[in-house]
Amino acid sequence: MQFSFNLFSSLLLIFFIHGLVYALLLYRKGVLNETRSDKWLSLFLFLCILYICPWMTGFAGWYDTQPYRDILFYTPFQHLYFIGPVIYFYVQSLLNPSFRFGKNEWLQLVPGLLYLLYSVVMVTTDKLVLGDYYFLASGADPDFDTWYQLTGFVSMLVYFLLSFRYYQLYRKLMVQVISYADSVLFRWVRNFLLAFLVMLAFRLLFFVLGEIFDLAYKGFWWYFLFFGILFYYIAITGFANSIETKVPFRTRGNGYPHALLLLPAISDQQEAITEEAEVISVEPVLKKQSNEQLTGWKEKILEQMKVHKAYEDPELSLATVARELKTNPAVISRTINQGFEQNFNDFVNQFRIDAVKEMLDNDEHKKQTLLGIAFDCGFNSKATFNRAVKKATGLSPKEWLEKNG
Repeated sequence: MQFSFNLFSSLLLIFFIHGLVYALLLYRKGVLNETRSDKWLSLFLFLCILYICPWMTGFAGWYDTQPYRDILFYTPFQHLYFIGPVIYFYVQSLLNPSFRFGKNEWLQLVPGLLYLLYSVVMVTTDKLVLGDYYFLASGADPDFDTWYQLTGFVSMLVYFLLSFRYYQLYRKLMVQVISYADSVLFRWVRNFLLAFLVMLAFRLLFFVLGEIFDLAYKGFWWYFLFFGILFYYIAITGFANSIETKVPFRTRGNGYPHALLLLPAISDQQEAITEEAEVISVEPVLKKQSNEQLTGWKEKILEQMKVHKAYEDPELSLATVARELKTNPAVISRTINQGFEQNFNDFVNQFRIDAVKEMLDNDEHKKQTLLGIAFDCGFNSKATFNRAVKKATGLSPKEWLEKNG
């Protein structure tokens, strides 16, 4: 097989090989650990290495030699209509264990499947029916037709926005339903989406520069180099950050921006999930309670915190408190939002901080470390404790200790 090694082809080949290795490793990890997100990220990396193939093999001499030229022309390497949906599915599978690939997800792949069908029609017509270049009479690779590049860019941008909105909703939900939200907010998802946004920004930049200047083939090579660096970063970091959340939920119809269905357990039975779901507001309370109801539930919740010290459970959740009080999570959520004007995460962490302060007043810090005290009071990590103290007091834990010690 022909492959001319030079600076341009060799650098892209390095990213191609490493991307392929990580794609295979992630897929294997997904199979062994039964993690859907690893499989979706593996597919994304595979699409990325295909994306750089035309420039890598082009500089290796394929566009100048048959039959390699026809392979590049008739084989779709840049699957622009697949990249966006795969990213969206990856984010959903990482953040939501109830995510399942179903009919709606298949529909989102229709544009990509139609482009594959279009490619089959092209090769069948030119090679098997006419025996001549009809679709490729212009002598240009159809993957780089302006209409395809523009619509593909729009598709990826739309799915980036959908993924970002999903992540924002997830963040809002977590602080409403668990007391250890900082541990599952997954900064990796934010960094992943940021890296993909940079990919889109570079694509737009080079598209504009290509219209203004004659960048030629070597000029656009720089874009593919930047693209390779970015997906290599995603491969390495994504492989190390493949832990999925254990808090299942589902968006609620037309109320998608406002409420989510909190599911008590992971299940492959969609009907069972629906029957046991609870509506949890992620925005200001949708349904107000009467003053009498509000006062009653506030007293019960405070009793759980002050008397039973529920906050000492590092995995305390809204569902746990609701179960102890023999009610549903939606009632507890509304009471905390409306009565204490806090989300569940901040509400519980305030009791934990007060407990730490009480132990400091009792000179407990002379017997054990501040972090040990924090763990005893319900915090489950140093990072969570640090952020909670900073948010509640405006001080770092060290400054706070000096002030209260």
